[in-house]
Amino acid sequence: MDLDKSVIGLMSDEYVFEVESRHVGQFATAIGDDNPLYTDDRYAKESAYEGLIVPPTFPIAMNDSKVEMPLQLDHRRMLHGEQEFLYYKPIRIGDQLRCQIKVSDLYDKEGKSGKMQFLKLDTEMKDPTGELVCISRMNIVYRAAKN
Repeated sequence: MDLDKSVIGLMSDEYVFEVESRHVGQFATAIGDDNPLYTDDRYAKESAYEGLIVPPTFPIAMNDSKVEMPLQLDHRRMLHGEQEFLYYKPIRIGDQLRCQIKVSDLYDKEGKSGKMQFLKLDTEMKDPTGELVCISRMNIVYRAAKN
């Protein structure tokens, strides 16, 4: 296996993501979710959220393609294994969130085809005051190199 526990704690550069209504609308359309909480300002203001919010899985699209982790990974060996979202407060249209990706864990498991590594990446999203809004947690299966 190529990775060792020393990768835990590695972090990307911070980037700012602005939540735009057009992007949220396109995302909701793409996933087939027509909930008016994402697009109907009047409806959303009268809801418990008191304003527009994003679909629960929207943080997967809140990335900056230019941001890289300080890891040398072979993308041919990577498989997206699991995704979860931990919310501390709603993400709203117009939010400008400071985002940073970090390696939160690395562990091994034995699979049918041999040993596999599981790399857990957390993208923390904070508001301008530094309060945590959401963590997007991705678990990547990193398969053994073929000899």
